[in-house]
Amino acid sequence: MALLDPGTWTGKIFTGGWTVADGGELDTVEPATGTVLGTLGAASPRDVAASAAAAADAQRDWAARTYEDRAAVLRRAGRLLEEHAAQIQDWIVREAGSVPAKAELETHFAAGLCYEAAALASHPQGLVLPSAQPRWSLARRRPAGVVAVIAPFNFPLILSMRSVAPALALGNAVLLKPDPRTAVCGGVTVARIFQEAGLPEGLLHLLPGGLETGEAVVSAPQVRVVSFTGSTAAGRKIGEACGRLLKRAHLELGGNNALIVLPGADIAKAVSAGAWGSFLHQGQICMTTGRHLVHESLHEEYVAALADKADKLPVGDPAAGPVALGPIIDEGQLAHVDALVRDTVAAGARLAAGGTHQGLFYRPTVLAQVTPDMPAYAREVFGPVAPVVPFSGTDEAVALASGSEYGLSLGILGDVGQAMAIADAVPTGLVHINDQTVNDEPVVPFGGLAASGNGSRFGGPDANIDAFTETQWVTMRGQIAPYPF
Repeated sequence: MALLDPGTWTGKIFTGGWTVADGGELDTVEPATGTVLGTLGAASPRDVAASAAAAADAQRDWAARTYEDRAAVLRRAGRLLEEHAAQIQDWIVREAGSVPAKAELETHFAAGLCYEAAALASHPQGLVLPSAQPRWSLARRRPAGVVAVIAPFNFPLILSMRSVAPALALGNAVLLKPDPRTAVCGGVTVARIFQEAGLPEGLLHLLPGGLETGEAVVSAPQVRVVSFTGSTAAGRKIGEACGRLLKRAHLELGGNNALIVLPGADIAKAVSAGAWGSFLHQGQICMTTGRHLVHESLHEEYVAALADKADKLPVGDPAAGPVALGPIIDEGQLAHVDALVRDTVAAGARLAAGGTHQGLFYRPTVLAQVTPDMPAYAREVFGPVAPVVPFSGTDEAVALASGSEYGLSLGILGDVGQAMAIADAVPTGLVHINDQTVNDEPVVPFGGLAASGNGSRFGGPDANIDAFTETQWVTMRGQIAPYPF
């Protein structure tokens, strides 16, 4: 089966097939080469309105179906992801600029999300409550209705499926708006998988497009929950809009994550973990290690070893041969990364490695003699940049790690007792002791604090049920209750 045949992309897709979109066209471009890989129909606000109405109609029947029906679709979706993994991975490599190992991780993880969602369909979804009255009192979870999913470019398949799969499993319909730069990996792939898995017509609508499309998806009156993964700036605007419209917004946003290297840590292992945390997928991950906080006794050795490792990592087109880093997603993001590095060096930092690029291929970069007020330390870079700062004691390490508006992920390498004390003191959504900051699994609650989002809104049965259902109180009496009038 040609799951992702570009010749069929003539419009917007829903679970029953393709329809004509009137929002123009979107080219999907390979960042490594500039090649146009295909063209998608873009969704206009009128398309969004029609899809939202159709989704609301279809959702009622879907919610009434048995958990066995919903679970079967999710299991088939997982199997299809595995069966078509090679084709999907090729698109992730070319459209998202991912190295093959990262593309393999995406398909494996996405299949796992579908299997976990299949189990979610039959998970207990209610409580028996005490009552002061002679009655039964229950709290049960009901589908929210229509869920809007807005996904980013960096892990496009995972970060779409992370919300789409549990939302569908729990009886909702979904409007999916992927990032236009990765509309195939994060959009067409998901829609085609569920189409082939037998999801009933009208339950999943793919709505590629830009800002205007996103605004229409958020404001559609049928949408009750907005699940957004992306930048903090965009997340603030979506949160404001949802607050005004009295909708729930689940926001997984940016990060500037610290990796703390404690005294006595194994330098070789710490540098390996730090390089992975900063340079995986060109640093374009919300959990990327953006700040390396290294005890002063190890600082110079750590900087030298990390710079040496960065210098040796191959950078290039991941579709053309084995490389460690592929391209930055586009010129705008490249300019952002390069400006932060240049401004940080101009402020007095030492460029220990990298800091150069050819086209969209940015060298992995290590910055030493960095202070907390310098741009590449204080801001989210979203590129392959590792600023290193020394600390003298635990209190200073805690202060440095906590000194950010973000609160997503924290890694601590070294003595477990010291690490546990630090973990208790730093406000963050995720903590990894003796590991780097980039970690996730389909079964865990995932989310950050403050500028990183509004808490653990995805992953695992409890977080997913909370995210994509509403609580309904139900009481039952044996006879009609008596009243004085």
